[in-house]
Amino acid sequence: MDVSEMVRHSVEMPDKRYEALWDSIVVDQSIKDRLLRSAGLSLRLREELPFEVTALHGLALLYGPPGTGKTTLARGLAHQLSKITKTRKARFIEVNPHGLMSAEHGQSQRKVTELLTQHLPGLAADGMPTVVLLDEVESMAVARSEASLAANPADVHRATDAVLSALDANTVDYPNLFWVTTSNFTGALDGAFLSRVDVAINVPAPDVHGTLAILKTTLTKMSSAFPELAKLAADGDLKRVAHELAGLDGRRVRKTVSEAMLVRIETVIDPGVLTIDDLWIAASRVRQSDSVQVGAGGEHAA
Repeated sequence: MDVSEMVRHSVEMPDKRYEALWDSIVVDQSIKDRLLRSAGLSLRLREELPFEVTALHGLALLYGPPGTGKTTLARGLAHQLSKITKTRKARFIEVNPHGLMSAEHGQSQRKVTELLTQHLPGLAADGMPTVVLLDEVESMAVARSEASLAANPADVHRATDAVLSALDANTVDYPNLFWVTTSNFTGALDGAFLSRVDVAINVPAPDVHGTLAILKTTLTKMSSAFPELAKLAADGDLKRVAHELAGLDGRRVRKTVSEAMLVRIETVIDPGVLTIDDLWIAASRVRQSDSVQVGAGGEHAA
């Protein structure tokens, strides 16, 4: 596979397709503020000052359990960043990192080097502030001390070395690049990679307040097709459902609404007749199912 095929998206912002992503994720506002401010400040300082002064690599890490909105926040960042840049423009590039890790001996290092030091910088050579998303970065920056014999440790070492070298080179040569990486398993990340991270932001599973907001938002948006659901979104008893779901990931919380529509044939025919009782039954099922998965596998994976 050619490295150019590993770029899923390269989009100039603002772009209406990305406009709603930032607001769609329900997390503490401080998380969004810190990510946006970190990107803006990094780009500003690295434009004016050398690395020896700032020690900034232009690298952010979003970590936490699956389904909490890390990837969506990263996708929405460039659109928000375009509002505060000098030119009111920014670029978003999304990479598929899994395609880089070839099983063929020696290919991972070559692909990583070509993509990160040639192809991506080439896309950002015009100087436009550019956010690059490396999702599930543990597939690229594997902890070298943990590399198993089955995983071809020599190739893992070389690929991780290539990532680190590319980050160092781009820090100096392309101060307009800001890397956003995500990880569900920070323990699998190489220590040298972590030392290069400028800002590490935990994106946790939502608490009761966040879960309630997700349920309300989901029902309100569904009411565009089924108006009766707007009343359900405002029902005070919805908080009882939120208490049952608190601590589960946001993706699972959203899916609970459609899960509730499976409780009765009537709600399959007309989702607008959904009730709090339907939601409560579904929430109990989801909670029980999650407990089974955690008990069986240790760490829940969505």
